Amino acid sequence: MDTGLAIRGLVIGFTVAAAVGPISLLTIRRTLAHGRVYGLVSGLGVATADATYAGIAAFGLTAVTTLLVSGRVVLGLVGGIVIVYLGLRTIRSHPGPVATAAERPGLPGAYGSIFALTMTNPMTILSFAAIFAGVGFAVGGTGLADALVITLGVWLGSSLWWVILTAVVAWARERVSTRGLMWVNRASGSALVVFGLVAIGLAVTAASATA
Repeated sequence: MDTGLAIRGLVIGFTVAAAVGPISLLTIRRTLAHGRVYGLVSGLGVATADATYAGIAAFGLTAVTTLLVSGRVVLGLVGGIVIVYLGLRTIRSHPGPVATAAERPGLPGAYGSIFALTMTNPMTILSFAAIFAGVGFAVGGTGLADALVITLGVWLGSSLWWVILTAVVAWARERVSTRGLMWVNRASGSALVVFGLVAIGLAVTAASATA
């Protein structure tokens, strides 16, 4: 196994996951409301989506890339609407004690729902392709083993970010007052609404351009 390639994949996965966006805010919100385990499982769902897109780029699956990118308008609209809804719900929510295992939603649902939401941005494939080229990885131009290594590296790097983030958020959750958490909800919810509206606007613009 090419250790250097694995390390580059890990760095790429960590860096992409660390970018602040709606998915980060949702994961933080889940950690605050339902605890570290629920937040971490959600983060692993994001890491799986990142690795899926990285794998599509690494294996040079141009047909899949073309199909997903061609559907970016619908995916952007759906993802944007869901994010706006979640943002409004976050703004209206009232912080309380961390939910118990019996009260919180199921972990498979946490994993699957945020995986699906992360996958609504097919342009991520092109981002990974550009990043891979920038670090000297020939997209679709190397063997199966190398593509597997870099895809696994991306998953590990992204997962590492979510392990760190959810641990920090869970630690801070115990030290922030209820009033402070309410302002966190309002700020993160408002940001989610903005992210969602931007996604919808970009999708509408793309649809108009291709009409």
